[in-house]
Amino acid sequence: MASLQDIRRRIKSVKNTQQITKAMKMVAAARLRRAQEAAVSNRPYAEKMYEVIADVASNAGSFSHPLLEVREEGKTLYIVLASDKGLAGAYASNVFKETMAHIKDKANTSIVTVGRRAKEYFTPRGFDIVNSYMGFTERPDYQNARQIAFDVIERFAEGNYKEVYLVYTKFISAISAVPQVIKLLPFTAPKTSHTEIAAEYIYEPNAQEVLGYLLPQYIVTMIYASLLQSAASELSSRMNAMSNATDNAEELISKLDLHYNKVRQAGITREITEIVGGAEALK
Repeated sequence: MASLQDIRRRIKSVKNTQQITKAMKMVAAARLRRAQEAAVSNRPYAEKMYEVIADVASNAGSFSHPLLEVREEGKTLYIVLASDKGLAGAYASNVFKETMAHIKDKANTSIVTVGRRAKEYFTPRGFDIVNSYMGFTERPDYQNARQIAFDVIERFAEGNYKEVYLVYTKFISAISAVPQVIKLLPFTAPKTSHTEIAAEYIYEPNAQEVLGYLLPQYIVTMIYASLLQSAASELSSRMNAMSNATDNAEELISKLDLHYNKVRQAGITREITEIVGGAEALK
């Protein structure tokens, strides 16, 4: 049986851990508000960007562009957005699980990792890591998205890959986030129904040149929106994980206090019994 000193030491250790998890929960909650505002305010812009470029593509007709080229042969490139830090529950593992479920041929797959956890996951498993980005997953900047996008665009335009997919976590609410896989390249315009009434635009100088200009901007916009969504999802996952850890620590402290009192009571009872036994022996 553990001594009273050991139990007191354990209680103190759990209380110190609880203070740390409580502080991390408060920090994550404060950062989550800003990240959530950024993700929510950017979402309409990203959706409108996709709507506009889809409309331009549908009016461009037959048009040759490096980002529209469909290839039968070549590798598949995945951009995996994870986190730099841990202690965020199942946030990173859900992203990796979604990526692995989507990968069909490991030998013909290359990966661009965003976040230290992503690099640490895929490197030991023998994947072809063509580039890694770290240090900004909690607070992504537009320049980070541009850097990733231009690197991916250059690799695809050189003909090294037939498809490019983006794996990120879509922020739903403070308690819900869903990992998703979307196809970035080659860009394909969505099929529209003939019953839908589409707005008519006049493109200057023509739809082809407008589409050629918008395609790289579209890739940057989608990656930036995904970075913001992932940042909000990471912080919400960390806040929930630290909240659960704080509650578990409180529960463990209650159990340890109860155990401490039982051991203490047993010690007192034993001492009283020894005193009574000694007194009876002296009679």
